[in-house]
Amino acid sequence: MMIRDSVALVTGANRGLGAKFVEALLARGARKVYAAARDPASIPSVWGAIPLRLDVTNADDIAAVAREASDVTLLVNNAGVARGSTLLGPEAADIARAELETNVFGPLALARAFAPHLARNGGGAIVNVLSVASWLSVSAIATYSMSKAAAWSMTNGLRTELAAQGTQVLGVHLGFMDTDMAKMVTSPKVAPADVARLALDGVEAGALEVLADAVAQQVKGGLSAPNAPYLGAR
Repeated sequence: MMIRDSVALVTGANRGLGAKFVEALLARGARKVYAAARDPASIPSVWGAIPLRLDVTNADDIAAVAREASDVTLLVNNAGVARGSTLLGPEAADIARAELETNVFGPLALARAFAPHLARNGGGAIVNVLSVASWLSVSAIATYSMSKAAAWSMTNGLRTELAAQGTQVLGVHLGFMDTDMAKMVTSPKVAPADVARLALDGVEAGALEVLADAVAQQVKGGLSAPNAPYLGAR
């Protein structure tokens, strides 16, 4: 599908990658962009986007947004959290549940709510922002890795189930990105604007997966190796 004249909804749109998605969509000629965030007042009015209140873990918010934005042809599931916990940490279970609610069940609920609208509007597309953590577990953020692995599986399942109605489902994988979530990381980080650009290029090309940086390309390329990175230290 083409971005020009599309109607898009971006979650977590008030900052970081979400903000760059909104800017890129408008720059490419999207007819309408709904910018969703927990605090819609945090959406800059200069964008010209339509601010919506949305906590992706709140069923009432999702239902309200689906009613208001029924003309959507492109859903960008960008909102995500990383609390930072090992699997055996003292609060790991609670942290894992919170990350799963935002990173997996939220995007799934939005996909379920918007799938009928996308079908009526010609099929459209869903973009799910994933991570190299979908493919390997990093001890310090192991619960986040678990949630992103589940989100990758969910993305693949949605792609299969929505194919019949002509909905493209695109997974975007990347390593570290220059946002608040990775502000303490000293390794090279990809710019959010570049990720948004590559993701939208993928939508227009009909791609099913985008590897947005060298880290994602390297990790994906090594998954079938005997010492694949997801196997960890032995």
